[in-house]
Amino acid sequence: MADEPLVLGIETSCDETGVGIVRGHTLLADAIASSVDTHARFGGVVPEIASRAHLEAMVPTIQRALKEAGIAASDLDGVAVTAGPGLAGALLVGVSAAKAYAYALGKPLYGVNHLASHICVDQLEHGALPEPTMALLVSGGHSSLLLAPDITSDVRPLGSTIDDAAGEAFDKVARVLHLGFPGGPVIDRYAKEGDPAAIAFPRGLTGPRDAPYDFSFSGLKTAVARWIEARRKAGEEVPVADVSASFQEAVTDVLTRKAIRACKDEGVDHLMIGGGVAANSRLRAMAEERCAAAGITLRVPRPKLCTDNGAMVAALGTEMVARNRAPSDWDLPADSSLPVTEPHVPGEAHGPHSHGSGDHAHEHDHDHAHAPDHDHVHELSRKNLYA
Repeated sequence: MADEPLVLGIETSCDETGVGIVRGHTLLADAIASSVDTHARFGGVVPEIASRAHLEAMVPTIQRALKEAGIAASDLDGVAVTAGPGLAGALLVGVSAAKAYAYALGKPLYGVNHLASHICVDQLEHGALPEPTMALLVSGGHSSLLLAPDITSDVRPLGSTIDDAAGEAFDKVARVLHLGFPGGPVIDRYAKEGDPAAIAFPRGLTGPRDAPYDFSFSGLKTAVARWIEARRKAGEEVPVADVSASFQEAVTDVLTRKAIRACKDEGVDHLMIGGGVAANSRLRAMAEERCAAAGITLRVPRPKLCTDNGAMVAALGTEMVARNRAPSDWDLPADSSLPVTEPHVPGEAHGPHSHGSGDHAHEHDHDHAHAPDHDHVHELSRKNLYA
């Protein structure tokens, strides 16, 4: 274990400041500072507020993670950070912090993809990912089916949402029901007391001529809103538990149905589910039932690792180091629309074809090749901040 890469990961794509420390496939620390309560009164995430919250939380959260892991920053083999996709201002805070720490420590910097990180985090729960891995990613902004032959260099999108993602639909339905923000956890709670067959809500993009792996939840959201509006106009009570259960059933039915089909079509016998909506109890139960019936092994991280966190970024960072992937340059940008086909952002001097791949990749001396040249400039900073 001592020979495995030790990486610190920083996640600031939305409203949670996450810092994780991972050695190989072992999670040493997972520190999170969330600003969700601040956003709740606005009914959604306010980008400027999220950015300011990241600024305030960054250093204390990193210090907490280092203390929890029982290591010094100088022990690290690298620093990984979410470079995208996400909120531009929020991403900038994380990327800037990662650059500062990596530069001062003389360690390689890895800008990684938020969605690929959600897949890689499962290694902390169930060991090395099978290759290829079929992943269903469901969160506030993403509903995607991805095939990953190599999580560090080859992630292939099979389908994605064409309008509202599953998490967005949960939030919007919760708002119509006056349940507050975020909507996923509260709808999950109410649904446990309701009848999932009480209301026949539509299943989007499930017809024979529809795209087999794409998702659409906008029509479902509208159907739920109109059903509730009709009840209220008629002066009738809205059965919140039944609406929650029926809506949730429609979402999870579509997600699992398409994921199982993708596994069968691609000949993949494992399904990994990640992202914040993967914490939903009905999605986990339905996926387990349908995977078992189809002979597919299901991998779902524990709920805390499904939501945004620094552990997932560190997990992907350790893979980058272990597989000798090229570090990012110091001018690494924050890319709010970074495509999932780019699991990480290698430096220009180490383009995608210059460093090889897999076990035959060129060996990088991470302690020296990517270290800053101006040690005399920041030696004092090292002593002050990272002793």
